[in-house]
Amino acid sequence: MSLSTARSFLSEAGYGEQELDANSALMELDKGLRSGKLGEQCEAVVLFPKLFQKYPFPILINSAFLKLADVFRLGNNFLRFCVLKVTQQSEKHLEKILNVDEFVKRIFSVIHSNDPVARAITLRMLGSMASIIPERKNAHHSIRQSLDSHDNVEVEAAIFAAASFSAQSKDFAAGICNKISEMIQGLDTPVDLKLKLIPMLQHMHHDASLASNSRQLLQQLVTSYPSTQMVIVTLHTFTQLATSSLIDIPKQIQLLLHYLREDPRKAVKRLSIQDLKLLAKKAPHLWTKENTQVPHLTTLCDCALTIPYNSLKLGMLSVLSTLSGTIAIKQYFSPGAGSTPTPSRPTDLVRLAQECCYHSNLAVAAHGVTVLSNIAISGLEKDSLQLEQDTVLGVESLLVLCSQDDGTSAQATLKTALACLAKLLKSQPHLSQAAVEFLLCQLHSARDSARVLMCHALAAIAMQQPVLGEGMLGDLLDLYKVAGTSASDKQQELLVSLATVIFVSSQASLSAEVKTVIKQELENVANCWTVYRIARQASRMGCHQLSSELYQSLRTRVASEHFYFWLNSLKEFSQAEQCLSGLANGDYSGAMGAIADALRSYQKGIASLTAASTPLSPLAFQCEYVKLRIDMLQALSQLICTCNSLKTSPPPAIATTIALASGNELQRCGRISTQMRLSMDEFRNLATRYADLYQSSFDADSATLRNVELYPSKHNNSIAIFLLLSFQEYSTLGQMQAESEYERRMMSVFNHVLEEVETLSRKHPPVSYLHTRCLCDAVIALLKVPLSFERYFFQKLQSTSIKLALSPSPRSPTEPIAVQNNQQLTLKVEGVVQHGSAPGLFRKIQSVSLNVSSTLQSKSGQEYKISSDNKTNDIEQRVEPHNDYFSTQFLLNFSTLGNHTVTVEASVVDCSGIEWKTGPKTTIAIKSLEDPFSQQLRHQQAQQAVPQPGPQRTVYGRFP
Repeated sequence: MSLSTARSFLSEAGYGEQELDANSALMELDKGLRSGKLGEQCEAVVLFPKLFQKYPFPILINSAFLKLADVFRLGNNFLRFCVLKVTQQSEKHLEKILNVDEFVKRIFSVIHSNDPVARAITLRMLGSMASIIPERKNAHHSIRQSLDSHDNVEVEAAIFAAASFSAQSKDFAAGICNKISEMIQGLDTPVDLKLKLIPMLQHMHHDASLASNSRQLLQQLVTSYPSTQMVIVTLHTFTQLATSSLIDIPKQIQLLLHYLREDPRKAVKRLSIQDLKLLAKKAPHLWTKENTQVPHLTTLCDCALTIPYNSLKLGMLSVLSTLSGTIAIKQYFSPGAGSTPTPSRPTDLVRLAQECCYHSNLAVAAHGVTVLSNIAISGLEKDSLQLEQDTVLGVESLLVLCSQDDGTSAQATLKTALACLAKLLKSQPHLSQAAVEFLLCQLHSARDSARVLMCHALAAIAMQQPVLGEGMLGDLLDLYKVAGTSASDKQQELLVSLATVIFVSSQASLSAEVKTVIKQELENVANCWTVYRIARQASRMGCHQLSSELYQSLRTRVASEHFYFWLNSLKEFSQAEQCLSGLANGDYSGAMGAIADALRSYQKGIASLTAASTPLSPLAFQCEYVKLRIDMLQALSQLICTCNSLKTSPPPAIATTIALASGNELQRCGRISTQMRLSMDEFRNLATRYADLYQSSFDADSATLRNVELYPSKHNNSIAIFLLLSFQEYSTLGQMQAESEYERRMMSVFNHVLEEVETLSRKHPPVSYLHTRCLCDAVIALLKVPLSFERYFFQKLQSTSIKLALSPSPRSPTEPIAVQNNQQLTLKVEGVVQHGSAPGLFRKIQSVSLNVSSTLQSKSGQEYKISSDNKTNDIEQRVEPHNDYFSTQFLLNFSTLGNHTVTVEASVVDCSGIEWKTGPKTTIAIKSLEDPFSQQLRHQQAQQAVPQPGPQRTVYGRFP
């Protein structure tokens, strides 16, 4: 096969295409490496990163790197350079090399070449491998020797390798520090070489004395060499060393502020600002006085107020905007220990922010608004009302200015201003109404690109607080009609944004006129993707009648049957929820009929949803979410039937006697008490399943998780039943902050139901007609809240999966692994964490929890019965992945003869310590065999236990 075939091996296989195994791909690349043509060899080398990405396990990576090491040893400098680039691209896979000694031996042999370029490439190769060979003395020695070389290329490579090893090895850093100091201070060292040597000192942070010596050297350099380039490099190295050692950060902040204030050179000031921003992100809690009378923030404010250059003022404000959202702002406004509060202290920062809010430079104004809004949100300023008004006025002026400009900088500033406004209104809700009215007024005169951003902000604000009323629908519909006059991309985006705001303001009850306007504009200019996005937003906001009609119009306009089934399932789900929207209070028979119609549509939809799933897109969350909704509707229907049974099957006349005899007061209620207990168990089971779905949704956004969490939390529907059966265990409902209209309506229903149940429990003993009517009314109230299909149902922004490899592995899937019962099996579990395009968007993996359990399937020999507790091993272990790779081992015991199944299940633990059941789950078959010695001993004992035959009796033996 050619290399084009190997390239196709490493490309993403489509649906229905067969992926060949890793060995086949490696063999094809090996053919290219052994080719006599240089082009094919280079092409094979550069394909190795794709091989590592697709098959990231140690066995293959070890073999591949050994082959690359042979190419490096025997090839020319161009091939060596290609291998170097592959190694640098695959740095996170280096620790999976098993034969490190052999790999280093093949690479290191080139260091003795007479070609300085070959030696330079080898040094860079060693530097790239420093993470796996930090203490190799021969590499240390070669780097030291190459630093004295007369070839500039080799010296630069040695500097790169020395920096890499200094970052990894404390011994090497301590040993090379003096030599680097001598070279930097030596008169025969060229200035350009000194500029390359100085950054090496940032890695001298392994102990306090080494960091202190390096800092003293840098202090001498910054004083002795006042040239611009030397000061810039030295100051930046200073900062990097301080961020690594941590103890010198306050001194470094003071030094940078000194150069920012005193040094007249703009390049030095710009470097000081960049490093100050780095320290603001790294350690905002260290921006204190630190033995000075003036706080660091005050010094920075003074510089920003007096600087005449907009570019430098912008940099200083970016540092202040970073610090204003951290604990540094609290330290700035709080008086120090033993000092009296001075009213003039906060005025510098506030005055600077107020001035910058109206600056002609939009970026400066954006940072000014950010600082001012963060101060207002913190509530530390004494005159908070005036500060809030100033912040709102600053944001509004910036919005007016940016909404008339289509430029990139104006749009970025508008985004910043709207984000500050949303944060301010979340902390100060009393400002929401006026701000929303201003945004609606500004929408009429704004540009299309600005309208899109303003609509996003309006929707975000309205989701936090219900400030968009139906009285504002007229203006929104007028804008929607204007947006529907063009089919440009901006107009399509504007249609979606305006439709979202309309859905939020209508609160899931769209009038016929609004639906007509939306559908008419969509028919005129909207493309299919825009229609789908609007339908998706309607499903998220609970406008199911409109979404059903839009899905219906899209079903036959797609190119794949999977897409057809997906749209058909969405249409059925919307129709099912629409069946529940017309329920009337007190109409219990109508509720039963509506639930039956909804279940009919849901069953059709789940069938289509199953047909829409593919191996690459299994739609597991969607299917489970819909199944839970179906079971919830069935449970609510059963609850209504149970409540009606009090009328159809009232308690018998002897119910009181039965209750007294059994000691259970609820027996007075008759048959309904048993039915209520069954319903309670059903709701508890549903709550458990919702909790399981929550735990398996590691990649879901926060809104989707909150939606799922409404049911397994303490606000689930089974509380009402639980209160009816056991009033003495009633506990008050905790307050939960609602963040969407759906959550607000659900919380309102939950609170209302619990208040009514508590009132009934004080006046009437359970269970009376008042209790059952209260429960039926609660069911109808819950059903009337339109279900919100959140973002994760349609869109997966974060993708995280784990791939496991077990060893030993069976030769074939059906063949078990044989283990003797007197020995223990060492099971090695390796895994790779695979991410999508946005890793860690919502949450990150801190560790992986591995659970290994074995179950006895069948016994060998005469005992065929298996005990109820047939688990023979159950071990759990947590490992932290490094470069998305983890490995651990388990020791398993199979003393019971027979066939065992070993199950390895992985789950992830995020940075908050929450465990998520993400999977995967892998099983292998084990056959426990009796060891030969025991088997031989058992046979010998069996033979000895057989009785010897007596003398044979004959017919004559009866007579003497």
